[in-house]
Amino acid sequence: MPFNLDNYLLIIPLLAAIAIGWLLGKWESRRQTPRPQTNLSHEYFTGLDYLLNEKMDEAIESFIRALEINSDTIPAHLSLAKLFRRKGDVDRAIQIHQNLLARPDLSRNDFMRIQMALARDYYAVGLLDRAENLLQEIIKSAPPKSTQHKALRLLIKLYEKEGEWEQGLSAATKLASDERKHIATELSHYCCELADKAIEDRKPTVALSYLKRAEQFETNNVRIRFLQARMAMAVEQWKVAIKHLKSIAKQDRLFVSETIPLLDECYRHVNDPREYVEYLRTCLAQAPSTTVIIALAEQVRVDRGIYAAGSFITEELKRRPSVKGFNSLIDLHIEYGSESAKDSLKVLRGLTGQLELSKPVYRCNSCGFSGRTLSWQCPSCKGWGSTKPIQGLEGE
Repeated sequence: MPFNLDNYLLIIPLLAAIAIGWLLGKWESRRQTPRPQTNLSHEYFTGLDYLLNEKMDEAIESFIRALEINSDTIPAHLSLAKLFRRKGDVDRAIQIHQNLLARPDLSRNDFMRIQMALARDYYAVGLLDRAENLLQEIIKSAPPKSTQHKALRLLIKLYEKEGEWEQGLSAATKLASDERKHIATELSHYCCELADKAIEDRKPTVALSYLKRAEQFETNNVRIRFLQARMAMAVEQWKVAIKHLKSIAKQDRLFVSETIPLLDECYRHVNDPREYVEYLRTCLAQAPSTTVIIALAEQVRVDRGIYAAGSFITEELKRRPSVKGFNSLIDLHIEYGSESAKDSLKVLRGLTGQLELSKPVYRCNSCGFSGRTLSWQCPSCKGWGSTKPIQGLEGE
């Protein structure tokens, strides 16, 4: 197994527990009939040797054999099972935890610790029904506050994995208010998921109720504004939609580029191109992006013609070069350029177009995952609201 700091940190309590058990065994053997300790000693130090030589798999197997000799140390078994789960060998972790739960002499705290660990095993392997039942059992047993908090957090993640947003919100109400603050972003997006479904089902009153709850969890969630604008546009309340879309620039200017196509549609319906151009120029100064440049160039073309639009894009690309902007400039030249240059420009546009299509448009700021579709929950790290439009030469 390659070096992994997390695995080494996890194995420390395992080492300590085995060593303590061994020392206690030696001390007990002096008070009672002597018992040979050579096997435990041999396996323990063999495991240490493997560990020092960065042979993690061999080290773990040695410590397993040591535990078989000294099987009374529960923390060591829990650490070992956690290592198995981290390695992906969840079946062995489940077996360890089930064996521990079968012991008749467990204290209440140990029993709950093992139950929590087993619930994590079930969650990791996809046995969500078993994990849910076990977590519900832990919560109902009135555990210590820390254990209840862990059980509720895992239960909320489980509901998230199943897409049971309402149940996730319900479980969150059992958390203390200061604990809910740590997952406010997630809860806000759960409400947005429910609002999105209500919009699809044509239940605007229900959707507005969920969006209000979403804002109570997180006021700066730009997704709320997009959904509000979408609802307003559906009933042709164009000025209301414009208001929601413009507010996004104050919340997160990286999303301004996402609002421009929607604003373009809204302003077409209210027939107020002057206000639209003024807003685009404000965005160009305060939240510049290639999408804003292209939208402004289109307005310049309408007012002053193709050559003025081309000159405008050229000057802006000098300050903010991008593949997307360059492609827009080539499109203008193909449309209105000379016949002799069109064939060469089309070949060039085909190459640069492929380059643009091969590049991601959005990137998660937490894990770096990138793609061409905006996902409010990152497909890789599962973080909420961490994916945003990419800036720079290959983006906006």
